[in-house]
Amino acid sequence: MLESGDPAPDVTARNQDGESVTPDFTELTVVYFYPKDFTGGCTIEAADFQAALPEFRGLGVAVYGVSMDDVDTHADFAEEEGVQFDLLADPDGTVASAFGVPTDGGHTDRVTFLVGDGEVLATYDPALADPDGHAREVLADARDELGVEE
Repeated sequence: MLESGDPAPDVTARNQDGESVTPDFTELTVVYFYPKDFTGGCTIEAADFQAALPEFRGLGVAVYGVSMDDVDTHADFAEEEGVQFDLLADPDGTVASAFGVPTDGGHTDRVTFLVGDGEVLATYDPALADPDGHAREVLADARDELGVEE
């Protein structure tokens, strides 16, 4: 798994609208991997990032959720849960592999990366990444990276 200081990988995937997306990792960016759409913890985590999305966007920080679900499943999940950030479909695990995230059993581990200036700035251990409140932790770290106080 990529760690702080590692170069950010170049990745491209389709979002819930079927559009090809290549995140710009020279800008401060959150990439969070989650196991599966429509499951308890993953729904909580998506809602958490959605609730904090105006603050992330206010700081100029992009947010991407990534799972091995397909575009159609992401579209249904985004619509049902009101997700307004890109959910990247990674059915073959290419994006997960680029970040070194395990894809056991057709699901990714729950892990988050804060990326900027072309490198990984922080990795949030999947064992410690409680989906409830996790977005606020990442938001605080993004503010620190930008030198912005709450």
